[in-house]
Amino acid sequence: MDAQLDLDSDMELSDDEMHLYSRQILLDGWDIDAQEKLKLANVLIVGCGGIGCATAELLARAGVGQITLIDADRIEISNLQRQIAYTEHDVGFYKAEILAKRLLAINPYIRVQSYTTKLDESNAKALISRQDLVLDGCDNFSTRYLVNASCVENNVALISASAIGFQGQLFMVEADAACYECLFPKEQHASESLRCADSGVLATTPNVMASLEAHHALLYLGLGTTALKQKLLLWDGRSMKQKILAFEKDPDCPICQAR
Repeated sequence: MDAQLDLDSDMELSDDEMHLYSRQILLDGWDIDAQEKLKLANVLIVGCGGIGCATAELLARAGVGQITLIDADRIEISNLQRQIAYTEHDVGFYKAEILAKRLLAINPYIRVQSYTTKLDESNAKALISRQDLVLDGCDNFSTRYLVNASCVENNVALISASAIGFQGQLFMVEADAACYECLFPKEQHASESLRCADSGVLATTPNVMASLEAHHALLYLGLGTTALKQKLLLWDGRSMKQKILAFEKDPDCPICQAR
């Protein structure tokens, strides 16, 4: 009985939280139940760069209760052009640690964990299996494929965002849907040359994609919406055009067909 009372207490929003999230709770189609679902949610953010740091901040402000960050990189001067969580005083420190401190300063009612290591085969399952949702914003293909495979294996929803130059992409993998490797077969898209560090990126591009990723995450966590399940959103920052393409499962996919 005491344990149940503690659980109910953890689920309920305090008066201060009600005030903090009041503009969301007033929304038509978004109520206290949706906000409490955010409070109970566990989210892993892979990569604390341009996409990851902005996504994390938006989720923290919105009230996602448990945010886990993983990134092995330290902050560099060149990051400051687009990675809005950091300042010149943070250069040389680990991104995940600085971002964790910022999130807790923004919202003291959430919990944040940070890992200053790379997501790899040794830790992926332990980190991903306990999440309600994984948000991928990393800038290398090997990690993207690993995140996808681990999410499929552990039946954890994934929203993946990428940004390069003036363009961005966003899609969702959930339950028995087509996965990242259905869309981008590894043997065709394994080049690591398409990275911001090598190809460049406008300051706004990753932040646009981060906002879209965070928005979709809130819809999924609070309302169960899967708007981009088996759909690829393409955003073109030059023309300001956006389109959504449907795609199907690859019957020969070695990841989702192996389940």
